[in-house]
Amino acid sequence: MYKKDLELQRKWVKLLTQLGETIGKRPKDLNSTLFLIGVQELGKGKQNFSKEEKQDLMHIAICKVLSYSGYYELEGLDKEGWPHWVAMNKLPRFDLLDQEKLLKMHVLEYFEKEYDLKITL
Repeated sequence: MYKKDLELQRKWVKLLTQLGETIGKRPKDLNSTLFLIGVQELGKGKQNFSKEEKQDLMHIAICKVLSYSGYYELEGLDKEGWPHWVAMNKLPRFDLLDQEKLLKMHVLEYFEKEYDLKITL
């Protein structure tokens, strides 16, 4: 298990570096990367968001990346164009470290699938 954790961490650091080169500022952690995905998925470009909207954007990102494992499915957009997701399967009980690993694996998958970004070691 240790080797897989190390590989995940190396891929994660490489992703953050590649994102920094692409967008001009390296995301500092999982939360900032989820925020970035949320903004992309909203599709309205860079703008000032309220604290509540930032939380909503992170929720959108979490639902999007976990949709790859069938945990969520896009229900549709509301009248303002915000995506809404429906839970399809109950998430297993994880400790915080395992939750973070699951999200990081799916964030890597997101950039590979949605942006054809190859993160190789």
